[in-house]
Amino acid sequence: MTQPLFRTDAYLRTAQARVEALTAEGGIVLDQSIFYPTAGGQPGDSGRIVWDSGVIPVATTVKGEGDQIVLVPAEPVALPPVGALVTQDLDWSRRHRHMRVHTALHLLSVVIPLPVTGGSISAEKGRLDFDMPETPGDKEALEAELNRLIGLDLPVTDEWITEAELDANPGLVKTLSVQPPRGSGQIRLVRIGQGDGTIDLQPCGGTHVASTAEIGRVTLGKIEKKGAQNRRVSILLAD
Repeated sequence: MTQPLFRTDAYLRTAQARVEALTAEGGIVLDQSIFYPTAGGQPGDSGRIVWDSGVIPVATTVKGEGDQIVLVPAEPVALPPVGALVTQDLDWSRRHRHMRVHTALHLLSVVIPLPVTGGSISAEKGRLDFDMPETPGDKEALEAELNRLIGLDLPVTDEWITEAELDANPGLVKTLSVQPPRGSGQIRLVRIGQGDGTIDLQPCGGTHVASTAEIGRVTLGKIEKKGAQNRRVSILLAD
């Protein structure tokens, strides 16, 4: 098992760890990871690991067997031995942009309160696919409302509920194509706002900024037709 340090502190940029295992494909499994693995439309993190006799650039991070997180080297190189102490250095600029885009997409699902059928995130933009038979008539109004919510500087926090509590509140799940992972008995929720001022609460395992104002201004890209019932709405970071 790899302890996911990013789950308790998405702002952690460096941390030490022990090499737990090496995969047949040349991946590196650590006992704890600040690197987020590809999941839920969010790309795996990149960066590097350093130990007493080497440095390895990390191209991406993926899920392994069970609860393992696997770091994928950017090129074939000599790997650190199992048991070695390494220092993880995250490509923070790229990760932080993923956090901004991911949080903005949560707000997009508030501005367009329709079931989500898919989505993806990059360092420059993101998109959600909605069960939306008709294209929205006023794209500028949607963009203005999205930026208004961003500007409210709302706190973004997480909390945990049981799988039974989620079953009793199925409306918390906005995504039709991806269901929250089950098996551990607990489901992580991401909340935007506080108390009666909460504007969004949904299951999510990704990384997010601590406040909506940290997202910065966004613009809406193309709204594309993807089948009879689906519309794809894209957002772009302004900087």
